[in-house]
Amino acid sequence: MAWVVMKTGIRTIGGIAALLLVASLAQAAPALMSPEWATQACEAWNEDPILTEQLVEKWIKNDQDRGYKVVQLYRMDCADSPRVELRISEEDGKAMCVYGGPVKATELNKKSDYLMWAKTNRWQEMGAGKYGPMRAMMFFRLKFKGPKWEAMNHMGPFKNFLLLTGTVPSDTSSCP
Repeated sequence: MAWVVMKTGIRTIGGIAALLLVASLAQAAPALMSPEWATQACEAWNEDPILTEQLVEKWIKNDQDRGYKVVQLYRMDCADSPRVELRISEEDGKAMCVYGGPVKATELNKKSDYLMWAKTNRWQEMGAGKYGPMRAMMFFRLKFKGPKWEAMNHMGPFKNFLLLTGTVPSDTSSCP
């Protein structure tokens, strides 16, 4: 391929760009709340300074001495929707996502872990920033189990968490 680029010059660069575009379109975004999506959400978490820096003081410390917190998510309008899991741990003074994928924790600790679920269109609205966590919970658009007082005290960073559902590429036309 390098020989072709050297021989034909600029015309081939355009062809290579077209091939790359076709290849990227062929790789469809993973279904929202699929294990593949959770892996990408974990990576996006680690790139967000609000999540990594503002949740390290008190939030991440409440891990029941396990060294991590669990956040499980699912889409309630997908029949038999599997949950996905994010594990957050303190690393180098930051709240870092250390795992994103299929559920590992068979039981959640109600004092430290979270389970969140919503209809697909509600995840999309929250991900687009149409409303934040307070409105989502007050109007029952987002349902969750976990330490409610802790969640209420971290609404700012929690908003950024909800925005991940809009910034991490996903396919919402199919269920995981």
